[in-house]
Amino acid sequence: MQIVPIPAFNDNYIWLMHDGRNALMVDPGDAKPVQDFIVQNDLTLRAILITHHHMDHTGGLPAFAQQCPVFGPSTEMITGVTQPVHEGDEIRIPHMEVTFRVLDMPGHTLGHVAYVGPDLVFCGDTLFSAGCGRLFEGSPAQMRDSLTKLAQLPPSTRVFCTHEYTLANLAFSQAAEPDNPDRDEWLARCQRLRAEGKPTLPTTIGLERKINPFLRVQEPSLIEGLSGYVGHVPKDPAHAFAALREWKNNF
Repeated sequence: MQIVPIPAFNDNYIWLMHDGRNALMVDPGDAKPVQDFIVQNDLTLRAILITHHHMDHTGGLPAFAQQCPVFGPSTEMITGVTQPVHEGDEIRIPHMEVTFRVLDMPGHTLGHVAYVGPDLVFCGDTLFSAGCGRLFEGSPAQMRDSLTKLAQLPPSTRVFCTHEYTLANLAFSQAAEPDNPDRDEWLARCQRLRAEGKPTLPTTIGLERKINPFLRVQEPSLIEGLSGYVGHVPKDPAHAFAALREWKNNF
C-alpha cells in the first residue's frame, strides 16, 4: 500500500492511499491534481476521508459526487459527506484491505476527526510536525485533549497531516525550547528535504513527542522558555498550553 502526497494550493497535501488499483483520498481541497493522478495511474477511487469542513479540505468534493462513499465528521455540515462518523466508529474501505477507527479531535474546528489506520493516522489540521492547528472554533483545553489522544498512539505511528508547515513550526520551537538536540537534528533533515523539493511529511508520533512544543508543555526545558515569554511560570500544563498557542499565534 502506497501513500502519496499530492500538493495543492500553497502548502496543502491531499493524501492518496492506493494499492496500484484501488485508492482512497483524504481532504480533497482541489479536485484536479487528484483526478490527474488517478487517471495517469489507472486507479479506481473507493473512498474519501474528510477531517473537517474548511474549504481547502473539502472544495474538490463536488467533482467526486456519487463516485464512492465519503466519510466525514457527523457534527459538521459538509455537502457531499455520505457516511457521517464520530469517535468509536470503524471504517472498512471497499475493495481495499484497510480499516480505520475514528477519533474526535475538537480544537481546530469543533467537529474535527482523525482516522487511525495500520500504523498511521490522517489527522488533518490537528497535529503538525512541531506544531498544532489554530483554534478557530475549539478551546485550548479541547485541543490539548485532542493532541493527548494522538500522543498516546504507538511511537511508530506515521502522522499524515495536511500542510507543509514544518520549517515555520520548527522556527517557533527553537524560540520556545532553545535547547533540544532532537529538534535540531530534525530541523537539519527538513531543511535538506525542502531544498530538494521534497515533503517533510510524514512524521511519527515518537518523533513529535521529542520535538513538538505542543506535546511537551510539561517538560522543564519548554516551561523555562515559555516562562521567559509570559513573564511568569504557568501554574499548570493547561495554562502553559494556552499561553504557548497564543505565543505561536503572534510569532
